[in-house]
Amino acid sequence: MASSAEYLEYVLDLLADVPEVSHRKMMGEYLLYASGKLFGGVYDDRFLVKSTESSRALLSVPAVPYEGAAEMLLVDVEDKAAVRAIVEGVLQELPEPRKRRA
Repeated sequence: MASSAEYLEYVLDLLADVPEVSHRKMMGEYLLYASGKLFGGVYDDRFLVKSTESSRALLSVPAVPYEGAAEMLLVDVEDKAAVRAIVEGVLQELPEPRKRRA
């Protein structure tokens, strides 16, 4: 089932305090980026983030975005400050994005 544009807007509102957030639609779902780093996505109207040490410390509900994918964590909070803390923690643990060749 594809995610709705309305749910994406809800998630983007939660992420309003996170700098440089962008999204990309892919196969009916939405990938979420901040500062060029892929940190999560919207899958079946669920807001999921990558499983990192910091996200595992703050979130406890594992979820698989689609069959065969790596396990992620469900963001089940609605407080913008808490969401920002979760995402910033994940971003600190992710490698810098690779530079594309021209």
